[in-house]
Amino acid sequence: MPLQWNDKVFGIKEESIEPLALEIFRFQAENNPVYRDFLQALKVDPSGIDDITRIPFLPVRFFKSHQIKTTLFEPQAVFESSGTTGSINSKHYVKDLSLYEESFVKGFEEFYGPINKYCIIGLLPSYVERQNSSLVYMVDKLVQLSEHPQSGFYLNEYEQLAAVLQELDKRKQPTFLVGVTFALLDFAEKFSFPLQHTIVMETGGMKGRRKEMIRPEVHDILKKAFQLSSVHSEYGMTELLSQAYSKGEGIFNCPPWMKILMRDEEDPFTVNRSGSGTINIIDLANIYSCSFIATDDVGRLNADGSFEVLGRVDGSDLRGCSLMVV
Repeated sequence: MPLQWNDKVFGIKEESIEPLALEIFRFQAENNPVYRDFLQALKVDPSGIDDITRIPFLPVRFFKSHQIKTTLFEPQAVFESSGTTGSINSKHYVKDLSLYEESFVKGFEEFYGPINKYCIIGLLPSYVERQNSSLVYMVDKLVQLSEHPQSGFYLNEYEQLAAVLQELDKRKQPTFLVGVTFALLDFAEKFSFPLQHTIVMETGGMKGRRKEMIRPEVHDILKKAFQLSSVHSEYGMTELLSQAYSKGEGIFNCPPWMKILMRDEEDPFTVNRSGSGTINIIDLANIYSCSFIATDDVGRLNADGSFEVLGRVDGSDLRGCSLMVV
């Protein structure tokens, strides 16, 4: 199926996502053996699907037990979820890293403007030590693209980080501090100072280091420590190549090639365009894995397409990117 996927996906207008999603659905139904078998087990004829709410979404747990690949290829990268000790981690086989890079660069700039106006600082201990984290790959590329001499990663050098952030803020340098939740909380326990020119963005994740907390609790602690009006958030996962962003209050928005739907908690084949339920994600950047993912996250979808993440389905694995259910 000869398509210039990058141009189609990343040049998309919001109103065009549904016809392209149906086109990619049929492509994956034909060329992804696991997804094809899944559809056959459900007795779904792909040619009869004419609305995105009728597309069967692949349960995210399949990434733990199967190689989810559309077409045959040798992956340029295999991203692996962080999980918890003893858990089986998800693996995402990435055919073309340029798709991921274009997705997260354009997605970031969609919400925040040119990367090179920021100093990008990553506070991602336990992720940096791993070689196959999609989050670290993304932040590392953003660090490089920022071209700022003080952009980079920190592990547990909190005193040095505090000095750098205060120096940057004094110079009125727009700065991004992207951190895993437990590390941001550890940092906020040790230091407190105003950050007027810094965006603090949490990516979720306690990793068993702290008691689980709901997002408003985390944000209140960080806002108080650094005198912030809001704390931003990133919503992504190993199984995706796109991210949604929140600029505050836990309200997320997607880039144009990513869309959220809600499935009924009692009937997973009833999918709605708004309301509460369990989150289904259309990620058109996932051309060579699966663009239709049924997550284990509970949420609320607003009529304007923005959404909230309220927690996890009971009994699902706690993941590195998750905060607990309210």
